[in-house]
Amino acid sequence: MKKQVAVLPGDGIGQEVMNGALEVLKAVEDHYGHQFKVVQADIGGVAIDHHGTPLPKETLEACKQSDAVLLGAVGGPKWNDVPVEIRPEKGLLGIRKELGLFGNLRPIKTFEALVDASPLKQSVVQGVDFIIVRELTGGLYFGEPRERRGKNQEVAVDTLRYEKKEIEKVVRKAFELASKRRKKLTSVDKANVLESSRMWREVVDQIAPEYPDVEVEHLLVDVAAMKLIYQPNQFDVMVTENMFGDILSDEASMLTGSLGMLPSASLREDDFGLYEPVHGSAPDIAGKGQANPLGMVLSVAMMLRHSFGMKEEADMVEAAVEEILRTGARTADLAGNQIVPVSKTKEMIDLVVEQMKPNYAMSGILAAYL
Repeated sequence: MKKQVAVLPGDGIGQEVMNGALEVLKAVEDHYGHQFKVVQADIGGVAIDHHGTPLPKETLEACKQSDAVLLGAVGGPKWNDVPVEIRPEKGLLGIRKELGLFGNLRPIKTFEALVDASPLKQSVVQGVDFIIVRELTGGLYFGEPRERRGKNQEVAVDTLRYEKKEIEKVVRKAFELASKRRKKLTSVDKANVLESSRMWREVVDQIAPEYPDVEVEHLLVDVAAMKLIYQPNQFDVMVTENMFGDILSDEASMLTGSLGMLPSASLREDDFGLYEPVHGSAPDIAGKGQANPLGMVLSVAMMLRHSFGMKEEADMVEAAVEEILRTGARTADLAGNQIVPVSKTKEMIDLVVEQMKPNYAMSGILAAYL
Protein backbone atom coordinates (compact mmCIF):
# COMPACT_ATOMS: atom_id res chain seq x y z
CA MET A 1 0.00 0.00 0.00
CA LYS A 2 1.36 3.44 -0.94
CA LYS A 3 0.45 6.48 1.15
CA GLN A 4 1.69 10.06 1.27
CA VAL A 5 2.26 11.59 4.69
CA ALA A 6 2.76 15.32 5.26
CA VAL A 7 5.31 15.69 8.07
CA LEU A 8 5.32 18.95 10.05
CA PRO A 9 7.99 18.73 12.79
CA GLY A 10 7.27 22.25 14.07
CA ASP A 11 9.20 23.74 16.99
CA GLY A 12 11.20 22.78 20.08
CA ILE A 13 11.31 19.03 20.57
CA GLY A 14 9.06 18.56 17.54
CA GLN A 15 11.91 17.61 15.22
CA GLU A 16 13.40 15.16 17.74
CA VAL A 17 10.18 13.23 18.32
CA MET A 18 9.33 13.39 14.62
CA ASN A 19 12.65 11.77 13.70
CA GLY A 20 11.63 8.89 15.93
CA ALA A 21 8.19 8.68 14.39
CA LEU A 22 9.70 8.39 10.92
CA GLU A 23 11.99 5.57 12.06
CA VAL A 24 8.97 3.68 13.37
CA LEU A 25 7.10 4.34 10.12
CA LYS A 26 10.10 2.99 8.18
CA ALA A 27 10.04 -0.15 10.34
CA VAL A 28 6.36 -0.66 9.49
CA GLU A 29 7.21 -0.10 5.83
CA ASP A 30 9.97 -2.70 5.91
CA HIS A 31 7.95 -5.25 7.88
CA TYR A 32 4.76 -5.10 5.79
CA GLY A 33 6.00 -3.96 2.39
CA HIS A 34 4.11 -0.67 2.45
CA GLN A 35 5.37 2.53 0.82
CA PHE A 36 5.08 5.82 2.71
CA LYS A 37 6.04 8.94 0.80
CA VAL A 38 7.07 11.64 3.29
CA VAL A 39 6.68 15.33 2.43
CA GLN A 40 8.12 17.72 5.03
CA ALA A 41 6.89 21.29 5.56
CA ASP A 42 7.06 24.13 8.11
CA ILE A 43 4.43 25.15 10.66
CA GLY A 44 4.41 27.29 13.80
CA GLY A 45 7.40 29.33 14.93
CA VAL A 46 9.84 27.90 12.40
CA ALA A 47 7.36 28.84 9.66
CA ILE A 48 7.22 32.40 11.01
CA ASP A 49 11.02 32.54 10.81
CA HIS A 50 11.16 31.16 7.26
CA HIS A 51 7.94 32.46 5.72
CA GLY A 52 6.57 35.22 7.95
CA THR A 53 3.43 33.22 8.74
CA PRO A 54 2.72 30.23 11.03
CA LEU A 55 0.83 28.42 8.25
CA PRO A 56 2.39 28.93 4.80
CA LYS A 57 0.36 28.17 1.69
CA GLU A 58 2.96 25.56 0.71
CA THR A 59 2.37 23.70 3.96
CA LEU A 60 -1.38 23.73 3.56
CA GLU A 61 -1.07 22.49 -0.02
CA ALA A 62 1.26 19.66 1.01
CA CYS A 63 -1.29 18.57 3.62
CA LYS A 64 -4.18 18.69 1.16
CA GLN A 65 -2.27 16.49 -1.28
CA SER A 66 -1.44 13.91 1.40
CA ASP A 67 -3.38 11.03 2.92
CA ALA A 68 -2.57 12.07 6.50
CA VAL A 69 -0.50 14.56 8.48
CA LEU A 70 2.00 14.01 11.30
CA LEU A 71 2.67 17.06 13.48
CA GLY A 72 5.36 17.50 16.13
CA ALA A 73 4.65 20.58 18.27
CA VAL A 74 4.43 24.36 17.86
CA GLY A 75 5.34 27.43 19.88
CA GLY A 76 7.93 28.67 22.34
CA PRO A 77 9.08 31.82 24.11
CA LYS A 78 11.11 32.90 21.07
CA TRP A 79 7.85 34.01 19.43
CA ASN A 80 6.12 35.54 22.46
CA ASP A 81 6.47 39.06 21.11
CA VAL A 82 5.19 38.49 17.57
CA PRO A 83 1.76 39.99 16.77
CA VAL A 84 -1.06 37.84 18.13
CA GLU A 85 -2.48 37.19 14.66
CA ILE A 86 0.68 35.34 13.61
CA ARG A 87 1.56 33.52 16.84
CA PRO A 88 2.73 29.91 16.26
CA GLU A 89 -0.49 28.53 17.77
CA LYS A 90 -2.45 30.27 15.01
CA GLY A 91 -0.85 27.81 12.58
CA LEU A 92 -2.32 24.91 14.51
CA LEU A 93 -5.76 26.46 14.80
CA GLY A 94 -5.63 27.44 11.13
CA ILE A 95 -4.69 24.03 9.80
CA ARG A 96 -7.51 22.39 11.74
CA LYS A 97 -9.99 24.84 10.26
CA GLU A 98 -8.60 24.72 6.70
CA LEU A 99 -8.52 20.92 6.61
CA GLY A 100 -11.97 20.55 8.17
CA LEU A 101 -10.66 18.61 11.18
CA PHE A 102 -13.72 18.87 13.40
CA GLY A 103 -13.02 16.18 16.01
CA ASN A 104 -9.99 15.46 18.17
CA LEU A 105 -9.58 12.00 19.70
CA ARG A 106 -7.36 11.72 22.76
CA PRO A 107 -7.03 8.19 24.12
CA ILE A 108 -6.32 8.09 27.84
CA LYS A 109 -4.88 4.69 28.67
CA THR A 110 -2.70 3.69 31.59
CA PHE A 111 0.04 1.21 30.87
CA GLU A 112 0.42 -1.39 33.59
CA ALA A 113 4.15 -0.70 33.74
CA LEU A 114 3.56 3.00 34.40
CA VAL A 115 1.01 2.95 37.21
CA ASP A 116 3.79 4.06 39.56
CA ALA A 117 4.53 7.08 37.37
CA SER A 118 1.14 8.65 38.01
CA PRO A 119 0.85 11.01 41.00
CA LEU A 120 -2.47 9.31 41.79
CA LYS A 121 -2.98 6.06 43.69
CA GLN A 122 -2.52 2.82 41.78
CA SER A 123 -6.05 1.78 42.71
CA VAL A 124 -7.35 4.89 40.93
CA VAL A 125 -5.37 4.71 37.70
CA GLN A 126 -5.11 0.95 37.14
CA GLY A 127 -6.99 -0.20 34.06
CA VAL A 128 -8.03 3.29 32.90
CA ASP A 129 -8.95 3.22 29.19
CA PHE A 130 -11.17 5.91 27.68
CA ILE A 131 -11.24 8.44 24.85
CA ILE A 132 -11.88 12.17 25.01
CA VAL A 133 -13.56 13.49 21.86
CA ARG A 134 -13.03 17.24 21.60
CA GLU A 135 -14.78 19.53 19.10
CA LEU A 136 -12.05 21.41 17.24
CA THR A 137 -13.34 24.11 14.92
CA GLY A 138 -15.87 26.08 16.97
CA GLY A 139 -16.34 27.57 20.40
CA LEU A 140 -14.39 30.21 22.24
CA TYR A 141 -11.18 29.77 20.25
CA PHE A 142 -12.87 30.80 17.00
CA GLY A 143 -15.75 33.02 18.13
CA GLU A 144 -16.21 36.55 16.80
CA PRO A 145 -16.20 39.30 17.85
CA ARG A 146 -13.03 39.24 19.92
CA GLU A 147 -11.59 42.46 21.17
CA ARG A 148 -8.99 43.96 23.45
CA ARG A 149 -9.11 47.71 23.68
CA GLY A 150 -5.40 48.35 23.98
CA LYS A 151 -2.90 46.80 26.37
CA ASN A 152 -3.71 49.22 29.15
CA GLN A 153 -7.49 49.01 28.82
CA GLU A 154 -9.70 47.13 31.26
CA VAL A 155 -12.06 45.41 28.82
CA ALA A 156 -11.47 42.28 26.73
CA VAL A 157 -14.09 40.34 24.76
CA ASP A 158 -14.11 36.73 23.54
CA THR A 159 -17.18 35.09 22.05
CA LEU A 160 -18.24 31.48 22.53
CA ARG A 161 -20.20 30.56 19.41
CA TYR A 162 -21.47 27.23 18.08
CA GLU A 163 -23.65 26.24 15.19
CA LYS A 164 -25.83 23.19 15.69
CA LYS A 165 -24.26 21.37 12.75
CA GLU A 166 -20.79 21.69 14.34
CA ILE A 167 -22.04 20.00 17.49
CA GLU A 168 -23.90 17.30 15.57
CA LYS A 169 -20.77 16.17 13.69
CA VAL A 170 -18.59 15.66 16.73
CA VAL A 171 -21.35 14.15 18.87
CA ARG A 172 -22.16 11.62 16.15
CA LYS A 173 -18.47 10.66 15.91
CA ALA A 174 -18.42 10.12 19.69
CA PHE A 175 -21.54 7.92 19.55
CA GLU A 176 -19.95 5.83 16.78
CA LEU A 177 -16.83 5.30 18.89
CA ALA A 178 -18.85 4.41 21.99
CA SER A 179 -20.92 1.90 20.04
CA LYS A 180 -17.70 0.03 19.17
CA ARG A 181 -16.25 0.17 22.68
CA ARG A 182 -17.99 -0.29 26.04
CA LYS A 183 -21.15 1.52 24.92
CA LYS A 184 -21.11 4.45 27.30
CA LEU A 185 -21.01 8.12 26.28
CA THR A 186 -20.39 10.96 28.73
CA SER A 187 -21.25 14.41 27.39
CA VAL A 188 -19.58 17.28 29.24
CA ASP A 189 -20.95 20.83 29.24
CA LYS A 190 -21.82 23.80 31.44
CA ALA A 191 -25.56 23.78 30.75
CA ASN A 192 -26.41 25.41 34.06
CA VAL A 193 -24.72 28.62 32.85
CA LEU A 194 -24.09 28.69 29.09
CA GLU A 195 -26.60 28.84 26.24
CA SER A 196 -24.14 27.06 23.95
CA SER A 197 -24.00 24.20 26.46
CA ARG A 198 -27.77 23.98 26.62
CA MET A 199 -27.83 23.59 22.84
CA TRP A 200 -25.01 21.03 23.12
CA ARG A 201 -27.04 18.94 25.57
CA GLU A 202 -30.15 19.14 23.36
CA VAL A 203 -28.17 17.86 20.35
CA VAL A 204 -26.82 14.89 22.34
CA ASP A 205 -30.34 13.96 23.43
CA GLN A 206 -31.65 14.30 19.86
CA ILE A 207 -28.99 11.95 18.44
CA ALA A 208 -29.09 9.42 21.30
CA PRO A 209 -32.11 7.43 19.97
CA GLU A 210 -30.05 6.55 16.87
CA TYR A 211 -27.71 4.60 19.17
CA PRO A 212 -30.05 2.75 21.53
CA ASP A 213 -27.29 0.43 22.79
CA VAL A 214 -25.18 3.37 24.07
CA GLU A 215 -25.75 4.61 27.61
CA VAL A 216 -25.67 8.42 27.80
CA GLU A 217 -24.86 10.62 30.76
CA HIS A 218 -24.49 14.40 31.01
CA LEU A 219 -21.91 15.91 33.36
CA LEU A 220 -21.15 19.53 34.11
CA VAL A 221 -17.50 20.25 33.35
CA ASP A 222 -16.55 20.91 36.97
CA VAL A 223 -18.02 17.56 38.03
CA ALA A 224 -16.26 15.82 35.13
CA ALA A 225 -12.96 17.38 36.21
CA MET A 226 -13.37 15.96 39.71
CA LYS A 227 -14.39 12.49 38.51
CA LEU A 228 -11.36 12.32 36.21
CA ILE A 229 -9.21 12.39 39.32
CA TYR A 230 -11.09 10.14 41.73
CA GLN A 231 -13.16 7.86 39.45
CA PRO A 232 -11.58 7.75 35.97
CA ASN A 233 -12.56 4.13 35.35
CA GLN A 234 -16.18 5.18 34.99
CA PHE A 235 -15.45 6.75 31.57
CA ASP A 236 -15.52 5.09 28.15
CA VAL A 237 -16.03 7.90 25.61
CA MET A 238 -16.24 11.53 26.71
CA VAL A 239 -17.38 14.21 24.26
CA THR A 240 -17.15 17.93 24.87
CA GLU A 241 -16.63 21.33 23.29
CA ASN A 242 -13.32 22.87 22.28
CA MET A 243 -12.01 24.61 25.40
CA PHE A 244 -13.37 22.07 27.89
CA GLY A 245 -11.75 19.28 25.86
CA ASP A 246 -8.45 21.12 25.75
CA ILE A 247 -8.36 21.46 29.54
CA LEU A 248 -9.77 18.06 30.50
CA SER A 249 -7.43 16.12 28.22
CA ASP A 250 -4.39 17.78 29.77
CA GLU A 251 -5.76 17.00 33.23
CA ALA A 252 -6.30 13.39 32.17
CA SER A 253 -2.66 13.09 31.12
CA MET A 254 -1.75 12.80 34.80
CA LEU A 255 -3.54 9.46 34.88
CA THR A 256 -0.95 8.07 32.47
CA GLY A 257 2.01 9.48 34.36
CA SER A 258 3.19 11.94 31.72
CA LEU A 259 1.88 14.24 29.02
CA GLY A 260 4.59 12.69 26.87
CA MET A 261 2.66 9.42 26.63
CA LEU A 262 -0.50 10.82 25.03
CA PRO A 263 -1.21 10.63 21.28
CA SER A 264 -4.08 12.36 19.51
CA ALA A 265 -5.93 12.30 16.21
CA SER A 266 -7.77 15.20 14.59
CA LEU A 267 -10.28 13.80 12.11
CA ARG A 268 -12.75 14.88 9.48
CA GLU A 269 -15.62 12.92 7.95
CA ASP A 270 -13.46 10.90 5.52
CA ASP A 271 -10.31 8.89 6.39
CA PHE A 272 -8.02 11.92 6.44
CA GLY A 273 -6.52 12.93 9.79
CA LEU A 274 -3.82 14.93 11.52
CA TYR A 275 -1.90 13.07 14.22
CA GLU A 276 0.19 14.62 16.97
CA PRO A 277 1.32 14.05 20.54
CA VAL A 278 -0.59 16.06 23.13
CA HIS A 279 2.58 17.55 24.64
CA GLY A 280 3.95 20.97 23.70
CA SER A 281 7.27 22.02 22.19
CA ALA A 282 9.14 21.88 25.56
CA PRO A 283 11.78 24.46 24.60
CA ASP A 284 13.59 23.92 27.92
CA ILE A 285 14.75 20.46 26.83
CA ALA A 286 14.85 20.98 23.04
CA GLY A 287 18.07 19.71 21.50
CA LYS A 288 19.10 17.76 24.60
CA GLY A 289 17.77 14.37 23.49
CA GLN A 290 15.61 14.10 26.61
CA ALA A 291 12.13 14.25 25.05
CA ASN A 292 9.74 11.34 25.46
CA PRO A 293 8.97 10.22 21.87
CA LEU A 294 6.25 7.70 22.78
CA GLY A 295 3.30 10.09 22.41
CA MET A 296 4.49 10.75 18.86
CA VAL A 297 5.04 7.03 18.21
CA LEU A 298 1.53 6.22 19.45
CA SER A 299 0.21 8.99 17.19
CA VAL A 300 1.75 7.08 14.27
CA ALA A 301 -0.19 4.03 15.43
CA MET A 302 -3.40 6.08 15.44
CA MET A 303 -2.66 7.23 11.89
CA LEU A 304 -2.14 3.65 10.74
CA ARG A 305 -5.42 2.60 12.30
CA HIS A 306 -7.76 5.50 11.56
CA SER A 307 -6.52 6.89 8.22
CA PHE A 308 -4.92 3.86 6.58
CA GLY A 309 -7.01 1.00 7.97
CA MET A 310 -3.83 -0.82 9.05
CA LYS A 311 -5.06 -2.36 12.30
CA GLU A 312 -2.41 -5.09 12.53
CA GLU A 313 0.37 -2.58 11.95
CA ALA A 314 -1.06 -0.20 14.58
CA ASP A 315 -1.36 -3.05 17.06
CA MET A 316 2.28 -3.95 16.47
CA VAL A 317 3.50 -0.41 17.21
CA GLU A 318 1.39 -0.17 20.36
CA ALA A 319 2.53 -3.60 21.54
CA ALA A 320 6.16 -2.59 21.03
CA VAL A 321 5.68 0.51 23.20
CA GLU A 322 3.96 -1.50 25.90
CA GLU A 323 6.70 -4.12 25.90
CA ILE A 324 9.63 -1.72 26.25
CA LEU A 325 7.83 -0.01 29.14
CA ARG A 326 7.24 -3.39 30.75
CA THR A 327 10.95 -4.15 30.59
CA GLY A 328 11.75 -0.89 32.39
CA ALA A 329 12.79 1.58 29.68
CA ARG A 330 12.09 5.15 30.82
CA THR A 331 12.71 8.69 29.64
CA ALA A 332 13.26 11.27 32.40
CA ASP A 333 9.59 12.33 32.55
CA LEU A 334 8.57 8.73 33.31
CA ALA A 335 11.23 8.04 35.92
CA GLY A 336 9.78 10.41 38.52
CA ASN A 337 11.48 9.89 41.87
CA GLN A 338 12.45 6.32 41.06
CA ILE A 339 16.14 5.48 40.78
CA VAL A 340 16.11 3.86 37.36
CA PRO A 341 18.28 4.12 34.24
CA VAL A 342 17.03 6.97 32.05
CA SER A 343 17.02 6.58 28.28
CA LYS A 344 17.52 9.32 25.72
CA THR A 345 14.99 10.01 22.96
CA LYS A 346 16.95 8.09 20.34
CA GLU A 347 17.49 5.13 22.64
CA MET A 348 13.75 4.79 23.25
CA ILE A 349 13.08 4.82 19.52
CA ASP A 350 15.78 2.20 18.92
CA LEU A 351 14.10 -0.01 21.50
CA VAL A 352 10.67 0.37 19.88
CA VAL A 353 12.04 -0.37 16.39
CA GLU A 354 14.01 -3.37 17.63
CA GLN A 355 10.94 -4.70 19.42
CA MET A 356 9.03 -4.53 16.12
CA LYS A 357 11.55 -6.77 14.37
CA PRO A 358 10.85 -10.52 14.00
CA ASN A 359 12.65 -12.81 16.46
CA TYR A 360 13.41 -9.93 18.80
CA ALA A 361 15.82 -11.06 21.53
CA MET A 362 15.75 -9.58 25.02
CA SER A 363 19.52 -10.09 25.31
CA GLY A 364 20.19 -7.70 22.45
CA ILE A 365 19.72 -3.98 22.22
CA LEU A 366 17.37 -3.71 25.21
CA ALA A 367 19.95 -5.19 27.57
CA ALA A 368 22.53 -2.73 26.25
CA TYR A 369 20.35 0.23 27.25
CA LEU A 370 19.25 -1.17 30.60
